[in-house]
Amino acid sequence: MKKIKGIPGHDAFTAERLARALLLICAVVAIFAVCAITFYLFAKGLPALHRVGVGELLFGTIWKPTAAEPSFGIAYIILSSIVGTALSVLVGVPVGLLTAVFLTEVSGKRLSAIVQPAVELLAAIPSVIYGLLGMMLLNPVLYKLEKIIFAGSTTHQYTGGADLLAAVIVLAIMILPTVISVSASAIRAVPGQLRAASLALGASKMQTIWGVTVPAAKSGILTGVVLGIGRALGEAMAINMVAGGSVNLPLPFNSVRFLTTQLVSEMGYAEGIHRQVLFTVGLVLYLFIMLVNLVLLRLRREGGNDHG
Repeated sequence: MKKIKGIPGHDAFTAERLARALLLICAVVAIFAVCAITFYLFAKGLPALHRVGVGELLFGTIWKPTAAEPSFGIAYIILSSIVGTALSVLVGVPVGLLTAVFLTEVSGKRLSAIVQPAVELLAAIPSVIYGLLGMMLLNPVLYKLEKIIFAGSTTHQYTGGADLLAAVIVLAIMILPTVISVSASAIRAVPGQLRAASLALGASKMQTIWGVTVPAAKSGILTGVVLGIGRALGEAMAINMVAGGSVNLPLPFNSVRFLTTQLVSEMGYAEGIHRQVLFTVGLVLYLFIMLVNLVLLRLRREGGNDHG
C-alpha cells in the first residue's frame, strides 16, 4: 500500500517506531552487559576453585598468598562483608526510614526544603571523603574507646580504631541518602485518599503513618533498602581507609577486610594463582549481591501484591 505524505499522524507513527527501536537497543545492550560480566567472572573465577579447592577457599580462615606454602582461605573475608553490611543496614535503614517519614509526613515545608537538599548533598560526597573523615575523626575516638575496654589485656591486638565498628558506622552513613530519597519518594506516592480514610475512621496521625502510609509504600521502601545494600556491599575505598585491612574474625574491635577491599588491596600486584583467586573473590561478591537482590526483589513483589 502506497504511503501518502502529509497524512496527520504519519510523522508521529514513524517517531514512535524509532523510539521503540531505540528502547529495544538500550534494553539489549543492558542485558548483554550483565551477561558479559557474568560470563567473564565465571570464566576467570572458576579455575581457582578447581586448583585450590572449594573447601579450602571458601571455608579456610588463613590468607597467606605470598607465603612459601600459600593459603587462600577467604571465610573471614566473606563473614566480614556479611556482618559489616548487615550491621550497617540495621543501623542505616531505620534512621533513613524515620528521616523519610519526618520529611514527608511530619515536618513543615520550610524545614523539609532545608533538610532535603542536605540529604541529597550527602549522596554527592565521594566515598573517599567519607573514608578520610572516618580515618581522621572516627578512628581516634574508637581507639580511645578500645583502650578503655581492653585496658590491661595482653591478648587484644590494638588497631588504632581502624576496625569493623568504624566500617559499620561509615557504611551506615553512606547508605542514608539512598534510603531516605527512595523511601521519601515512595511515601509521597501513596494516595492521599488512604490517609484521609484512616483519619476519618478515628486513627491518629501517627497511627495513620505507621499503619497505613508506610505499609502502602513498602514496595518503594524495599527498593531503597536494595539500593542501600548494593552500595554497602560494593563500597571499597572508604572501608579500606577505616577498617584496618587485616583478615580476622569480624568482631567489633578487630581489624577486618571486606571482599571489595580484598580486591583493591591486592589486585595491583597479584599474579598467577593469587590473581586467579582474587577473581574468585570477585565472583563470590557478585553472586552474593545477586542473591541479596533476588531475595529483596521477591519481598518487594510480595509487598506490591499485598497492597496492590
